[in-house]
Amino acid sequence: MAVKSEYKNRALSFEERAKDLVSRMTLPEKISQMIHSSPAIPRLDIPEYNWWNECLHGVGRSGTATVFPQPIGLAATFDEDLLETIGEIIATEARVKYTIASRQGDFDVGKGLTFWAPNVNIFRDPRWGRGHETYGEDPYLASRLGVRFIKGLQGTGKYLKTAAGAKHFAVHSGPEADRHSFNAKVSRKDLYETYLPAFEACVREGGVETIMGAYNRVNGEACCASKNLLSDILRGEWGFEGHVVSDCWAIEDIHKNHKITNEAVESAALAVSRGCDLNCGDLYKYILEAVKKGLLAEEVVDVSVRRLMVTRLKLGLYAEDEVKKIFNYNFEILAGREHRDAAIDAARKTMVVLKNLNRTLPLQKDKISSIAVIGPNADSRAALTGNYNGTPPIYVTVLEAMHRLSGDEIRIHYSEGCHLYNKNVEPFAKENDRLSEAVNIAEISDAVILVLGLNTSLEGEQGDVSNSYGSGDKPDLNLPGMQQKLLERICSIGKPVVVVLLSGSALAISWAEKHADAIIQAWYPGGEGGLAVAELIFGNYSPAGRLPVTFYNTTEELPDFNDYSMQNRTYKFMKQDALYPFGFGLSYSTFSYSEVWASIKRINISQDIKVGVTILNSGDFDAEETVQLYIQKIDPAPESAKYKLCRINKIFLNKNESVRLEWTLTAEDFAFINNEGTSKIQMGSYRIYIGGQQPDSRSSELTGKTVEQIEISIHKEK
Repeated sequence: MAVKSEYKNRALSFEERAKDLVSRMTLPEKISQMIHSSPAIPRLDIPEYNWWNECLHGVGRSGTATVFPQPIGLAATFDEDLLETIGEIIATEARVKYTIASRQGDFDVGKGLTFWAPNVNIFRDPRWGRGHETYGEDPYLASRLGVRFIKGLQGTGKYLKTAAGAKHFAVHSGPEADRHSFNAKVSRKDLYETYLPAFEACVREGGVETIMGAYNRVNGEACCASKNLLSDILRGEWGFEGHVVSDCWAIEDIHKNHKITNEAVESAALAVSRGCDLNCGDLYKYILEAVKKGLLAEEVVDVSVRRLMVTRLKLGLYAEDEVKKIFNYNFEILAGREHRDAAIDAARKTMVVLKNLNRTLPLQKDKISSIAVIGPNADSRAALTGNYNGTPPIYVTVLEAMHRLSGDEIRIHYSEGCHLYNKNVEPFAKENDRLSEAVNIAEISDAVILVLGLNTSLEGEQGDVSNSYGSGDKPDLNLPGMQQKLLERICSIGKPVVVVLLSGSALAISWAEKHADAIIQAWYPGGEGGLAVAELIFGNYSPAGRLPVTFYNTTEELPDFNDYSMQNRTYKFMKQDALYPFGFGLSYSTFSYSEVWASIKRINISQDIKVGVTILNSGDFDAEETVQLYIQKIDPAPESAKYKLCRINKIFLNKNESVRLEWTLTAEDFAFINNEGTSKIQMGSYRIYIGGQQPDSRSSELTGKTVEQIEISIHKEK
């Protein structure tokens, strides 16, 4: 017989305690804990709990919280340390909000400590509506940022600060309209080279507590009931010990849409048997029937419930007094000035300057007396917050920030210019009913700030968007509605025009590249993110953001949206030149790279190599630089990527200050994935590129710079 209350004995491991706890449950009680809204079990002192909580860029969908920039903007920082800091702040606010809600007996969605974030899917196609929830198109970048965000959320102590959940496993990247039924046919090369690395890093390095299965199928198997993904790879190859949760109502897709099973009870049995422990939804109520029919053994149910109870124990179940001492935060810290300042600083780091003709930026306050602020996103709160967001206690739009920072000497004129996506602003007005007003204020002003783009009514998750696109995906990469006409008319006036794009994805802005004086990609910058935009415009800081996605020229050059092959996708495999390449972004300062070196030029496959470079801030601004290291195989195998990002660094240098950076590369850094999905190091010569951009001709054309490079060779040991 088990020792009484062994599950409350803190001297035992979480696993031992969970095993004892589950052994005391009846089968219906076990099943009740496998559904996202889990009821209390009073006789075991288990309180009610809701597993469904979101925090992609702040505690989401549960009221007031600090709202950081959308993840795609955070990806533009290329800053691992920043992501961990943001994760720590979010976890702190989550603990405060959980305490507040629990005291009131509120165990609703969004009030718990298990968070379904980060989203480390690869943003393979710019039309995908949910791409702005991700860290972009590169597996290495997504891995580094995802791991550090998880570490920030979970902490390093005995108890988890919160439990992070990497999603959506796997190959989930649109189209949204078909997400409940599509079968992503993926080669082993693409699976292991592109779609899985970020998840693997989250498991092996990040110690992520939760993996969320995706809605779709991969090579015929439903992700939430996939032997290959859940059993063979996740738990087999990677050794994942946490719990798996289904995406919401994804279990019913197994029979309704994927047609893999015939009915709900079979879907529930299949998902649990394959390792999906928790059901976001209510289909696991059929587990009882599945056990009675012999479709599922109760011992398999026990395994899932033990995993779930381990997570609850790690979060402090039966240790409320101990946890309170560890996570005892003042309620006043929630969305307080300190955290909001951190969010504004993060927004500054997300800004990517795409064009700056003749140093249009920063604007010189002493040389202008009036500025026209125009555009449907200029005074838009919706364009600040992105999706899966909390409620900021204060909003600062671009227009409001321009007023704040311009001072008394500069007059700010404002016009909406056009609707975000409709042809008119007023319901009964003619087409372009704000254009004449916009033209007038542009004509009487010294400079124009034209704030265009999208918001999450245009790009987002199926069911969340409210415009004619319906599914959440973009039909093309064009500026919607009358925005392109507004852009062309304002640029024709002849005043300096700074285009600010608030969007979560790439837009085809080749016309603006040719005709606007400056372009800023500002993403969805958070509750007070308008301040970061205005400060950049006036030169309060120098930009250091870099594109985490490729900006293509047109939709027509993209592969079919339903094709999950990586051929001609992303910077690694695309054949044509980009409009703006991955890794690109301009600074107000100038950084010079020199003295690149390698500790050894000829290595065997078991050796490490040290490489380094000297970087000098030779410009006029104290500024941050985004350093990127890429590796390329010379004469690669036909299936290999052109090159791959392998290291990122953020450095801040004062004017005329220099620093010497050094990295250790392992032989595995030189490996590429072959057609069998195996990591393989090819013998021969490699180039290591180091600079503030990708080593491509288009980046060099845009910046007037080339990156430093050095060659090494790899050979087999004799």
